[in-house]
Amino acid sequence: MQEVKKRLLTGNKAMAEAIRSEMKDNEDVFVLGEDIGAYGGIFGSTEGLLDEFGPERIMDTPISETALIGAAVGAATEGMRPIAELMFVDFFGVAMDQIYNQMAKIPYMSGGNVKVPMVLMTGVGGGYNDAAQHSQTLYATFGHLPGMKVVAPTTPYDLKGMMISAIRDDNPVVFMFHKTLQGLGWMEQLDTSQGHVPEESYTVPLGKANVVEEGTDLTIVGMQMTTHYGMGAVKELKEQGVDAELIDLRSIVPLDKVTILKSLKKTGRLLIVDEDYKSFGVSAEIAAIVAEEGLFDLEAPVKRLALPDIPVPYSRPME
Repeated sequence: MQEVKKRLLTGNKAMAEAIRSEMKDNEDVFVLGEDIGAYGGIFGSTEGLLDEFGPERIMDTPISETALIGAAVGAATEGMRPIAELMFVDFFGVAMDQIYNQMAKIPYMSGGNVKVPMVLMTGVGGGYNDAAQHSQTLYATFGHLPGMKVVAPTTPYDLKGMMISAIRDDNPVVFMFHKTLQGLGWMEQLDTSQGHVPEESYTVPLGKANVVEEGTDLTIVGMQMTTHYGMGAVKELKEQGVDAELIDLRSIVPLDKVTILKSLKKTGRLLIVDEDYKSFGVSAEIAAIVAEEGLFDLEAPVKRLALPDIPVPYSRPME
């Protein structure tokens, strides 16, 4: 049987392909944001789309997150399916009223009569000297606020499939993509920033974690870059005779606690690795779920590895 050749794409090209596919199939889908037109987005998420769809559907906006996200909310309530890019997740503060008091709450406050089918995509993650205002993940900040789905895909395959799912979802979705996993030439090149992506349209469900590696001795839960660090840890542990299971969370809301608990009942040990701040974060939420489920017969206490509660330093050694 002839082996099928894998089609390799970087993360940014997988995202752009997903958006292109949905824009072709649905005229109500459009994108708005800063530098998403001729520039193609500073992280490449809309590369090549302006030439194909024109400025009425790939809309470069002024530098006003309040305006562009507010416009997207308004368009979504009128039945369109906008994709708004918040360039860095760190910039959420200036538009939090539009994000949380409007985007997230309108469906609930209208008794479900007004849907807000929009995607708020945003770049997260550090590791490349971008300092305290451009390097956060803030998974838990958005996960804590009800009314929005919050996803953080890791692989190019998931970036495409989950973006298509997010665009088609009738709920507002915060789509966090990791800058280092976009495969951009001006950033550190990682083998993991490219992967097999089918050419055809497909979906990956929101709210379902992925068991990357099965094991029996330890459960490691990661997200985006910490999933990739987890892959390295699994290999090193295997050399030491430890059989670790690695889970890529993929979604913060909904959180797939079923997959985590099933793994933990098998391994008896849990390590949660998070690029967000340690206090009040996703790692704390998962640890609390384990306690609430009554899993007290573990082989060892739950361990959390996350960022210290300080702003992300500019200094590379400190970061």
